[in-house]
Amino acid sequence: MGEALLEIDRLSVDFIQGEETLAALSDLTLHIERGETVCLVGESGSGKTILSKAIMRLIEFEKGRITQGSIRLGETEITSWSQQKMRTIRGKRIAMIFQEPMSAFDPVFSVGRQIMDAILQHTRLSRKEARDHAVHLLSRVGIPEPELRMKQYPVELSGGMLQRAMIAMALSCGPELLIADEPTTALDVTVQAQILQLLQELQEETGMSILLVTHDLGVAAQMADRIAVMYAGKIIEAARSEVLYERPLHPYTQGLLRSLTTPYIPRGSKLPSIEGTIPALADLPGGCRFHPRCPHAVPSCVQSAPPLRMYADSQAACWLAEELEEARQREREYLETKRWDPAGPAVLSSAGREVEAVCTDVPLPPNNISLKEVVNEEVLLERAAISSFTSRDINPIPVQPAGEVRQSVKLPGLEQEAAGRGEVLFDVQGLRKIYEAGGGLLRRPRSRIYAVDGVSFTILAGETFGLVGESGSGKSTLGRSLLRLDKPTEGKVFFEGRDIGRLPSKEMREARRQMQVIYQDPYGSLNPRWTVGELIGEPYAVHGCFRGKERQERVQQLLHDVGLPRSAADRYPHEFSGGQRQRIGIARAMALKPKFILADEAVSALDVSVQAQILNLLQELQSKEKLTYLFIGHGLSVVRHMSDRIGVMYLGRLVEIAPSDELFRHPAHPYTAALLASIPLADPRRMSKALPLSGEIPSPAHPPAGCRFHTRCPSATALCREIEPEWSRVGEEHETACHHPL
Repeated sequence: MGEALLEIDRLSVDFIQGEETLAALSDLTLHIERGETVCLVGESGSGKTILSKAIMRLIEFEKGRITQGSIRLGETEITSWSQQKMRTIRGKRIAMIFQEPMSAFDPVFSVGRQIMDAILQHTRLSRKEARDHAVHLLSRVGIPEPELRMKQYPVELSGGMLQRAMIAMALSCGPELLIADEPTTALDVTVQAQILQLLQELQEETGMSILLVTHDLGVAAQMADRIAVMYAGKIIEAARSEVLYERPLHPYTQGLLRSLTTPYIPRGSKLPSIEGTIPALADLPGGCRFHPRCPHAVPSCVQSAPPLRMYADSQAACWLAEELEEARQREREYLETKRWDPAGPAVLSSAGREVEAVCTDVPLPPNNISLKEVVNEEVLLERAAISSFTSRDINPIPVQPAGEVRQSVKLPGLEQEAAGRGEVLFDVQGLRKIYEAGGGLLRRPRSRIYAVDGVSFTILAGETFGLVGESGSGKSTLGRSLLRLDKPTEGKVFFEGRDIGRLPSKEMREARRQMQVIYQDPYGSLNPRWTVGELIGEPYAVHGCFRGKERQERVQQLLHDVGLPRSAADRYPHEFSGGQRQRIGIARAMALKPKFILADEAVSALDVSVQAQILNLLQELQSKEKLTYLFIGHGLSVVRHMSDRIGVMYLGRLVEIAPSDELFRHPAHPYTAALLASIPLADPRRMSKALPLSGEIPSPAHPPAGCRFHTRCPSATALCREIEPEWSRVGEEHETACHHPL
């Protein structure tokens, strides 16, 4: 064990809410060594951010107080310091990166001035020296034209650049400890990879320690030396990163790892998830706080809370840790000795779902060859789900081949046969959406923003068409244009063979019954003044169908269908968790029994366990109601799991379309390859090897000539810079717009 920089001993934090006292953290112990990265993981509401703010002593501004325990920074006890004294070390010895960078910057001051103010407050540098240092920091974190960015205001920077600017401000005084609270949650995978790599490089240069708060287990695997798992205000497991991923001891940790959506889980299969939700602070259960959701709970779990104890090289707060570890060892032995049956399909236990998809690509071996000898060693390293099952989970299932995509896309210049491959629900031809910026009543607009520029494709009835790409690529605008929520500037959209751009208002209103939306932020799309019953029943009122008791019965049936109690109809949106609010949004979208649903980043903001529940629900509803989805997301593994086919967008244009599994196995466009290479792997022993994708997506107001990706493409040639690539076929049902496909 090295020298401890931060030591937290038996810390408890309470919040005052009216006349009620809520215990947010209870008897929490944690340490961070110098130069070490420790990740805090757990669902929303587990107390991760509260712990971060307690270390910074910011909870006191939110009616919180430390009631027990101590916080030591080096040799200094800071638990009882005054706020005035804390200001002398905030930013200097401890700095924090917040999840939402706009909350850290004052919108009325330039970015440069705010970084300079932080430097001047804690150093003796002159204003010129502070300015030079600020410019150097912006350059160091990868922001182009730092002199120009110094003069710009927060609203003028993209999300990725603003996050980098916040990192620059946090590092401006060389802190010993950097607390990063979900610093990459809202970012695309490419920007996320750049930010994580930047943090690692800066840590190597400065020797600082990092406390990284995240609910992304892939990020934790790539960044952490040690991982601490939090649940309901307590740390319930802590271990070195590689140990925790290979041998998780606590059932909650096992559940989190089991809920991961990885490329090795068969596409379209039901994802394991943790049933229920994290308890509210006002209603914490006795005993082990996880026992109401734990599949292994016994009477002792209900009666008393287990302490955080040492088991070999891990700490866990579970009465059954040793017993469950022995059961998992038996499961591992079962998996490694399982034989192939030459007379029939291969058989795996339910714990073998991670390797199931890969087995479909491996020729059937002769008899007496073990699974371990057949499956690629790289696949066997993907232990997340395998190691989180116990022997009681063993339930042999046949390996099923991946489903086949029914129809290729319809692209400019590529006529393809659709006969016998399913009915076309949406046929999009040359779609453009151009926004005019600037100007006024009598003045011409200063610029035109090409949000969607000449997109053509089809969506088949009953399929899920995935859409991926960085923020600013036009995904959401394309989705809204299909439904005429945004009126297209040019092009045609055919729905069931009818050009919806030419439909009269009455017919368009009727067509809208068949097209619904599930939004990324369910709370923002639900009127907080209405009950859940009124919100779900509103589509019936708008379209003049069902009244009184019949409407009430249908609302309650919809709640039941999405896994909510019928009594939820009388409550308000703020009384529900994020996952439950998303279920309410799904019930509302399903009210009129649509044929098509646009799911716009519908699970991006959810924890991994809640995300698995919602994905399973969407798949169940699709199977039951024969739904068609346009599934937009930046979580590529999630999109792959849900989609039959995937389209990749860049700067307003599609650059590649292929069947889901084909796209992941053989990406043809360099941009697609860069996106896939940026996915953080949920295994500490397999570090991500992201392709060099420097810079950010160009402005849609001034798109580059030729191939729009050439400014960031490592393989770009003079041809790419001058001539726009045509669509070409690179495989069965696989097309790309690239001069030099991979």
